Amino acid sequence: MTDSTASGSTELVHLPDLDGDGRGVLFEGEPRTVRLALEAGDSVPPHEHPGREIVCHVLDGELTMTLDETDHELVTGDVLRFDGDQDISPTAETDAVALLVLARKNVS
Repeated sequence: MTDSTASGSTELVHLPDLDGDGRGVLFEGEPRTVRLALEAGDSVPPHEHPGREIVCHVLDGELTMTLDETDHELVTGDVLRFDGDQDISPTAETDAVALLVLARKNVS
């Protein structure tokens, strides 16, 4: 749903209404916003998002977020901020849903 406002457009997405599992982009443009849904035991292979700062908010379940060689155990309600220039690999310890915001780094 997109509403026009005096300062531009406003977009609203109701996460439970999104179909399917896996990764889904919520909005076009910046910052990139993604819903990640994984079943217990599923993972995303190591990858990078160069030039991005990432915020991961676990909405439901438990994830292990591996950043390079360090594991971060996350549970519902946890928010983790990290640099996208490293190897990133989330693994679901239980069925899990997270919201990720990938923002371009400020280069001065």
